[in-house]
Amino acid sequence: MTLFRFSAGAAMASVLTMLLLTSPAHAAGKDYRFEVLQTQPAGKDLTDVTVRLTHIPDGKPVTGAVIFQTRVDMGPEGMGDMTGKVTPQTADPAGHYRFRAQTGMAGKWALTLTAKVQGETDTIRGSVTFDAK
Repeated sequence: MTLFRFSAGAAMASVLTMLLLTSPAHAAGKDYRFEVLQTQPAGKDLTDVTVRLTHIPDGKPVTGAVIFQTRVDMGPEGMGDMTGKVTPQTADPAGHYRFRAQTGMAGKWALTLTAKVQGETDTIRGSVTFDAK
C-alpha cells in the first residue's frame, strides 16, 4: 500500500511539473502589422487616418487591441522633429482604428502606434506612412 501511494504521488508530481513548465505558444510582436486603410483631410492641418492591425500568419484583422501610445511626425520627409498631436477616434468592430492627426503641412507623415493584443505577452509596435494633403 505504501509503495502504491509513493508511485501515485510521484506520477502526480511529474504531471504537475510538466504542466507548470509547459507554457502556451504565443505569437511574437513581429507577427502583427499595421496597415493604412484610408486617409482624408479633416480640416485645416488635420488628417483622419484609418488603420488596421493584421495578424500576419493568418491574415486576419485584430479586433479589440488597446492602442496606448501614438506619435505622428514627418520623418519620411526627413523632418522627424516636426510632430503633431494624435487624437484617437472610435474604432469599429471590423478592427479599423481611426485617428485624427495634426499635420501642419502637406507631405508624407509617419504614424507610430504601440498596442497590446489580448492573449499576447509582447507589445505590438508599428509605423505606417501616409500622405497629408
